[in-house]
Amino acid sequence: MEKAVLAYSGGLDTSIIIPWLKENYGCEVIAFCADLGQGEELDPVKEKAIKSGASKIYVEDLVEEFVTQYCWPVLKAGAVYEKKYLLGTSFARPLIAKKLVEIAEKEGASAICHGATGKGNDQVRFELGIKALNPRLKVIAPWREWNIRSREDAIEYAAAHDIEVPVTKEKIYSRDRNLWHISHEGGLLEDPANERPDDLLMLTVAPEKAPDQPTYVEVGFEQGTPVSLNGQPYGPVQLLTELNRLGGANGVGIVSIVENRLVGMKSRGIYETPGGTILYAAHEELERLTLDRRTLQFKEQMAVKYAELVYDGNWFSPLKKAMDAFVEETQKNVTGTVRVKLYKGNCEAVASTSPYSLHSEELATFSADEIYSHRDAEGFINLFGLPLQVQALMEHRTGLKQPKAEA
Repeated sequence: MEKAVLAYSGGLDTSIIIPWLKENYGCEVIAFCADLGQGEELDPVKEKAIKSGASKIYVEDLVEEFVTQYCWPVLKAGAVYEKKYLLGTSFARPLIAKKLVEIAEKEGASAICHGATGKGNDQVRFELGIKALNPRLKVIAPWREWNIRSREDAIEYAAAHDIEVPVTKEKIYSRDRNLWHISHEGGLLEDPANERPDDLLMLTVAPEKAPDQPTYVEVGFEQGTPVSLNGQPYGPVQLLTELNRLGGANGVGIVSIVENRLVGMKSRGIYETPGGTILYAAHEELERLTLDRRTLQFKEQMAVKYAELVYDGNWFSPLKKAMDAFVEETQKNVTGTVRVKLYKGNCEAVASTSPYSLHSEELATFSADEIYSHRDAEGFINLFGLPLQVQALMEHRTGLKQPKAEA
């Protein structure tokens, strides 16, 4: 093998993979780091990768593509995994896989390497993406090959190879960050009996330390896509960045979850998704205003399957493509504004308006109106309840159910 492209983050696992690949495969290692909005984490990446033994490193700014082509579709779908997780790591992996394939093809590499563990979901997400986009590329997954069995072992390997890593045996959390969220796993978090410590948080303040007065923000949507804040137009990256700031300052978007991994085990993690949490609350409220009952109910049911597909790494599957087409059709009238109240970790949509609103105050009012006749309800109830009436008459006729005697 002459060349391998490594999905590189500068974290513990990918830092030690560079010398490991050279020692065990004798190949040239080309590192690739996707800028998905990690912030200052990217500053030392280039120097560190070369120092660790990479021959070249690509660092590509993918933030806008990440937000518009990955965050927004999942938001429009209303997809939430197991009622809590807003899928920030799950839908970042297919974009990284896509770029890994592009670089491998450009460089003439025969393999792609990732640092996902053999117990996690990311190995599946990376490899399904690679299989869908270029099935001829070989995949190297060191965690399934080497004799390193823990993060403590990995720290010792890094020390032996004089590689600086951003973790210690005391602060051993595994983190994944992008503009949508940050995840925390490992260490004391692995035991669900332990409450998360406040010093763990990086994007949000603890709710009890948030301001004593609520913050209001008005989010504007066009066909399901967020486009403005408080009446001012915002670009996608700018909008999500500002909502992260507002949500984080008010302790919004902190989730503790024991989730079911695809590989069959349960794992405990802490997620911070301040801006995404605000957007989900606003988008859901606007859909309640603009979608008819059957479409809304069917979309809510489909969102569960959509979330599962994304979580399981099937981003490039035919079924997800078909689901996306359905979602886009439902979003044609999801245009309007929603006012959201942020207060000490709570996020509540409190008001909404839309030119396509299906709510009619004239119909809903208890006052007299000319459109709705109360007398019409009698015939509707008779027809709607006809199957129940026929069932009950049959039961009485056959003796399956005796009528109650008059008191």
